[in-house]
Amino acid sequence: MKRANWFAVSPEGAKAVGGLHHFVTTGTALPPRLIHLVFLRVSQINGCAYCIDIHTRDLIKEGMSVDTVVLVPVWHEVPRLFSDQERAALAWAEEVTRISETHASEEAYAAAAAAFSEKDLVDLTLTIAAMNAMNRMGVSFRLKPRAIADA
Repeated sequence: MKRANWFAVSPEGAKAVGGLHHFVTTGTALPPRLIHLVFLRVSQINGCAYCIDIHTRDLIKEGMSVDTVVLVPVWHEVPRLFSDQERAALAWAEEVTRISETHASEEAYAAAAAAFSEKDLVDLTLTIAAMNAMNRMGVSFRLKPRAIADA
C-alpha cells in the first residue's frame, strides 16, 4: 500500500520535527560523531530503515570504520571501540528509547549524568527524542532507504 508523503501533507509538522533535528545537530556542544551514533542506535531499535541508512552513511563520513559501524547493535560486547562518553550515550539512548519498559531508571540517569554535564545530558535527551520522532514518521509512512529509492 502506498502511504502518504508526510513532508508534503504536513509541511508545518515536518518543519517542526526538522527544527528539533536542526537544533540537536547544530545548536549543541555534542560532537557530530556522538549525535550520529545515537541517531543510528535509536533507529536500529525502532527499525527505521530510512534512518539507519542515513546515519550509517553519516558515521562513515565522520570517519567511523565500517567494521565499527556494523558492531553498533552489540556495542556492549565491544567496549574498546567506543569512548566512555559514547558508551554512556548509547546506554542512555537505549534507556530513553525503551522508556515504556525502563521508565528512565534512577541508575541509568545517574550513569548518564556522570558522563555528561547537565546541559549536555538535556541536549542528548533531546537528540534521542528527535530521532524517536523521526523514526516514528519514517516507519509509519515507509520512507525508503537510499538503496531502494535509487533502485
